[in-house]
Amino acid sequence: MAVAFDEMNIPGGDLRPAYQELARWLKETPPEALEYRRQEAELLFRRIGITFAVYGDSESTERLIPFDVIPRIMSAKEWALLEKGLKQRVKALNMFLRDIYHGRDILRAEVVPDDLIFQNPVFRPEMNGQQVPHDVYVHIAGIDIVRVDAEDFIVLEDNARTPSGVSYMLENREIMMRLFPDLFARHRVAPVERYPDELLAALRSVAPQSASGEPTVALLTPGVYNSAYYEHSFLADKLGIELVEGRDLIVKNNEVFMRTTEGVKRVDVIYRRVDDDFLDPLTFRPDSVLGVPGLMSAYAAGNITLANAVGTGIADDKAIYSYMPDIVKFYLSEEPILKNVPTWRCREPKDLAYVLDNLGELVVKEVHGSGGYGMLIGPAATKATIEAFREKLKREPEGFIAQPTLALSTCPTCTASGLAPRHVDLRPFVLTGSKSTTIVPGGLTRVALKEGSLVVNSSQGGGTKDTWILDE
Repeated sequence: MAVAFDEMNIPGGDLRPAYQELARWLKETPPEALEYRRQEAELLFRRIGITFAVYGDSESTERLIPFDVIPRIMSAKEWALLEKGLKQRVKALNMFLRDIYHGRDILRAEVVPDDLIFQNPVFRPEMNGQQVPHDVYVHIAGIDIVRVDAEDFIVLEDNARTPSGVSYMLENREIMMRLFPDLFARHRVAPVERYPDELLAALRSVAPQSASGEPTVALLTPGVYNSAYYEHSFLADKLGIELVEGRDLIVKNNEVFMRTTEGVKRVDVIYRRVDDDFLDPLTFRPDSVLGVPGLMSAYAAGNITLANAVGTGIADDKAIYSYMPDIVKFYLSEEPILKNVPTWRCREPKDLAYVLDNLGELVVKEVHGSGGYGMLIGPAATKATIEAFREKLKREPEGFIAQPTLALSTCPTCTASGLAPRHVDLRPFVLTGSKSTTIVPGGLTRVALKEGSLVVNSSQGGGTKDTWILDE
């Protein structure tokens, strides 16, 4: 595998400009002072109660995501390029979703194969011909970005269904400002605090035509047993909106109401953190107790906005991901600003043959997988694991894609033996309203805390860092 791009140090001993002030500060700060603040950060996170649940983990249901106190820093120039690329990609994603549920021009042009859409378990035929307010399907996108050199940002995956992690971006910043005011004073860091205001403005802007002057927004959660429940309650609190479960909502005359202490109140926009399958037992899974009976009829009647729209899961599909450069060109007649990772589609015999011959060097992912589960990282896998994956691929090739093992960039990170480089990725959050697309400068940096590991997911032992975009 190639040598990883170091975001702080230039080969030959120089520092990248964005990191020069941090390096000076690190020289002046004794290691024990840094360790003391690291422990203080952990204490604060415990006190606030930021935890996530790991399903199927018998040791503990709730875990603290490890937080690294050394910020990841980017220049305004680097961010400007990334922001432009993210806006372009999300615009194309929204156009693609509208098209596959309406005119299907991209299928007629044979840019994307029909069966990849129609035989896809997350394609929602119920959305065919359904108008969504302001044609916005993906109101909140979390696009996972990696770097392998100084010039390029590469998209690892698109999260268009119910992207999570923004509460960590906001809490990480708050804790850094409390614990490291001296380090902040030496940098001009672009703020992320306005994310809740921008999210609320975006959600209100996409309210249906029939909404009242000040649209009512609510956040729909599956409830306290969901792994991201902390984030749901955190966001509802920051946005100043009601946190509701399915049982708090009722549909009357194709309008949605929530039960309140003052009686029922109409809801115009639902920021939903419940998957399609569970949204409405009359349309999807009849056994769902998390959803709202009749919600889809209110949606079809145009009386409620769901963010993100139903049926956006198709954009999270990793086989669809492989067509994103073509999707951008098709709808926008532009070259993609952000690159894709080269991807072999195992559903294609030629690609499958290559993948089977090179399993030991590749990363193999399930097309519907997430959270780092169900993956094969060839270079780190045992012979037995590789052979088990070979059988899976032969049995069900259409369920997988493969990619080269990328040398993700590294950032300095606190470890038991001092500062050391660790691999990172970045999830910026892109908000699309009726008139504009906004991105707060930064995002969630996830870091692989185990030496040599490339898996940054919290469910697989990864941690997070604060992401600083320097204001020029």
